[in-house]
Amino acid sequence: MKAIRPTRPNAGVEAWYRRQLDNQVRKMQKSVVYWLSANYKASGAAVAMDASPAVFMRDAMRRLARRWTKSFDSIAQKLSERFAGDTLKNADVSLHNALDTAGFTVEFKMTAPMNNALQATITENVGLIRSIPEKYFTEVEGLVMRSVARGRDLSYLTDELERRYGITRRRAALIARDQNNKATSVMQAARQQSLGITEGIWRHSHAGKEPRPSHVKADGQKFDLSKGLYLDGKWVMPGEEINCRCTWSPVLSFLKDG
Repeated sequence: MKAIRPTRPNAGVEAWYRRQLDNQVRKMQKSVVYWLSANYKASGAAVAMDASPAVFMRDAMRRLARRWTKSFDSIAQKLSERFAGDTLKNADVSLHNALDTAGFTVEFKMTAPMNNALQATITENVGLIRSIPEKYFTEVEGLVMRSVARGRDLSYLTDELERRYGITRRRAALIARDQNNKATSVMQAARQQSLGITEGIWRHSHAGKEPRPSHVKADGQKFDLSKGLYLDGKWVMPGEEINCRCTWSPVLSFLKDG
């Protein structure tokens, strides 16, 4: 049984994706703080017993939410296509080099399963990018309404907005990291199966602070690339679960020298 080195998620692709999301989140936060500061003053929040400040602020928030939802929507498709394409390209280069080192010459083609994996990755990431402003504004609107109702001053609100910004930035970073792992796993499984590679040997990443015990135990186990390993009551592939950085060594049982 001959196995080659694993294809790992590309750190450069993850860093690029994280920067794109972070830049968009930063611009959204800056805009929200600016407009909310102006509107919060104008609303006369001190007279919080009156219903009008709450209505005023709610309407202002919803206008902002529509604007930023549209902004994220406008970049989601192109960003997702670039991310998925770069992930596939870098993973293919890694696999090609590993095969070449092992003495195998293989031609890579875009098969139907490969294209399905690519399109599924694009679709999933479009949805995740669009969810960023949705989750952000749901939280921020509640925060603003509570501040108005309780007559809180602007400094309290901006402090809370800063905390919310930190949470949104961390979520964007998680999306970049997690999707880089998932996309590499999904597209490499499809690529390798298209080459006649049907099995892999699970390689635990040893990277996380709190590794999943089942994934540590899975290290070194052989599995079918069409199913993965049965862990914690379900079939999973390396890199499939949230924050999983495990990979696998492809087993070259059915490849012949080119």
